[in-house]
Amino acid sequence: MMVKEVIDERLLEKIRRVKLLILDVDGVLTDGRIIMDDAGLESKAFDVRDGQGLKILMRFGIDVVLLTGRRSRVVEHRAADLGITEVHQGIWNKTDAFIEIIGRRNINSEETACVGDDVVDIPLFRRTGFSAAVADAVPEVRDLADYVTHHGGGRGAVREVCEVILRAQNRWADVAARYEFA
Repeated sequence: MMVKEVIDERLLEKIRRVKLLILDVDGVLTDGRIIMDDAGLESKAFDVRDGQGLKILMRFGIDVVLLTGRRSRVVEHRAADLGITEVHQGIWNKTDAFIEIIGRRNINSEETACVGDDVVDIPLFRRTGFSAAVADAVPEVRDLADYVTHHGGGRGAVREVCEVILRAQNRWADVAARYEFA
C-alpha cells in the first residue's frame, strides 16, 4: 500500500503531525466479540500483526494509549505484552479522558490520532487531528473518519493505521532498514 495513492496531500499533512495514537479496544484491537466461559472468565482474540505494528510505531517515537469503555483484565495483559503503559478502561466520557491525556503530555489535539468503530468514538473523531475507522465500523463512524481501513477490527486494521502513519511521516524507509526488507 502506498500512502500517497490513497490519501490526499491535506490528509497527509494531518498525519505527519501525529505524536500520539489513541485506540479503542473492542472492535478495533479485537473483532468485537467477547468470549466468556462458564466461570465468567473473559477472553479476546488479538491480531499479532496489529501488535507488531504498534511495537514498530512506538519504536519510531509515536506513543500509544488504549481508551475503552469496558473493563477487562485481558486488556491489561495485552497492553503489558505490547509495552503500552497508558490504559484507560471503563471510560464512557472519552472526551474528558482525551483532554486530560493531551494536557498531561503537553501536546495539542492536532498531534493526535484515534482509531474507533462505534458511535462512542465520534467525540474523539471530532477532536483528534487524524481519525481512522476500521472497515467494519458502524456507518456513522466510517462517514466521519478521515481514513477507513481496508481491514476489519482485530484483523489487521491497527497494523494498517500504524503503517499509514509511518509512511506519511516518511519513516517507513527507517522501518525497512531496521528489519532489512527493503
